Amino acid sequence: MVLNCTQLVDVLKRYYLSPTYGIEFCIGFPGNLLVILGYLFCLPEWQSCNIYLFNLAVSNLIFLCTLPQLSYLYANNQSETRPFTCIINRYILHVNLYSSILFKAWVSMDRFLLIKYPTRNHCLLRVRTALIVTGLSWLAVNVEVAPMIVLISRDLQSGNSSICKDFSSLQLEGDINLLGYSLGLTITGYILPLAALCGFSYQIAHLLHVQQKVLTLREASYKRPLKVVATTAVMFLVLYSPYHVLRNVRIASRQFWAGMDQCGLAYIEDLYILTRPVAFLHSVISPIFYFFMGDKFRKLLLAKLRKLVRRTQQQREIDLQSS
Repeated sequence: MVLNCTQLVDVLKRYYLSPTYGIEFCIGFPGNLLVILGYLFCLPEWQSCNIYLFNLAVSNLIFLCTLPQLSYLYANNQSETRPFTCIINRYILHVNLYSSILFKAWVSMDRFLLIKYPTRNHCLLRVRTALIVTGLSWLAVNVEVAPMIVLISRDLQSGNSSICKDFSSLQLEGDINLLGYSLGLTITGYILPLAALCGFSYQIAHLLHVQQKVLTLREASYKRPLKVVATTAVMFLVLYSPYHVLRNVRIASRQFWAGMDQCGLAYIEDLYILTRPVAFLHSVISPIFYFFMGDKFRKLLLAKLRKLVRRTQQQREIDLQSS
């Protein structure tokens, strides 16, 4: 059976998006939930870095909760029929997308300042400051995403309210520059935080090079933040760039001045669909970074888990003896 250019879109949604979303939920949900519970019950003293990582884990967990429904809908070739649920899902998706990289940028800043001020005497390393920065970050991300939610609402009101469209698939009449907004969101929500990540990676490397003779035995422990922050920057570059490039290309291709035929539009949409689960993969990978960036968090969590396993084994032995 040979598929035409438009049928491939439905095939990708059913046999690519549905299973990948399901896999991402099955792996990412337990990981982020474990991190959140670990922070709540295992961390005796919170520091600025913990504030950013905890909010990142909460954002990831909320987003991952939307994936089972999306996976089910795509598997059954259905669309979300409730406008409110459609808007909420799109809102959660994009808030997570841009809050994730922003919080990772703050984490990289925190690691740089910690190396420069090991005694934590810098104001940005205080817990109260981290809470303020976190609040402002949520506010900034919501301001960035709010116009998108308004546009999706207008599309649902003007068209068929039973079809929940992706942001790049909106069809709005009037003088609305959808491409301009998407490009602006790409710059403010993705490129600027990524530049901050890369900038702090460079600053950490430069600081380590300057202090190399002073650090001596502590050099290895200080190089760990550099490796993790640099890896984070590469991760977002690899995962986010295809998504943002194809999203803007898809929106541009649907403009009247692009002159694209039906198959050309379908092929671009196919490529865009391929990038979506790749971009959302950050919520699955993030728990790995918590263990390397959370200072004593890894040791505390593992100690708690060992204690829990030991207690369970002891209870089993008692139950066996009593029976």
